[in-house]
Amino acid sequence: MATNNIFVNLPVKDLEKTKEFFSKIGFEFNPQFTNEQAACMVISENIYAMLLVEEFFHSFIQSTKKEIVDATRHAEVIVALSADSRDEVNELVNRALEAGATPYNEPVDHGFMYAWSFQDLDGHLWEILYMDRATVQQ
Repeated sequence: MATNNIFVNLPVKDLEKTKEFFSKIGFEFNPQFTNEQAACMVISENIYAMLLVEEFFHSFIQSTKKEIVDATRHAEVIVALSADSRDEVNELVNRALEAGATPYNEPVDHGFMYAWSFQDLDGHLWEILYMDRATVQQ
């Protein structure tokens, strides 16, 4: 099976604050798929985060009868994004912390891989990592 894009759907309490937060980190939004209920955050050419107001998000899961997880108390997913360097990892996480994120973990250095995590305004976990592919054994 081949796929072309990934759309990570995340419920948010305050869409405007969430858009402002991610804009401060450096992300942009596709206006074609952004309105008062949802914002399409562009992560890369083929990766997007759909930030959906909780009521709108619930309409997607309504048939499952599942509740929306309170991400400030429970982990539902860790969105892991790769960076081009350790410095880029630090830069992105520091921008997130300055914009109002809370720390999730201290930086972790495995030698070949370096990662640091934060929680966004809704408690969703984001891990930014750099992997030196030249040091990874084949």
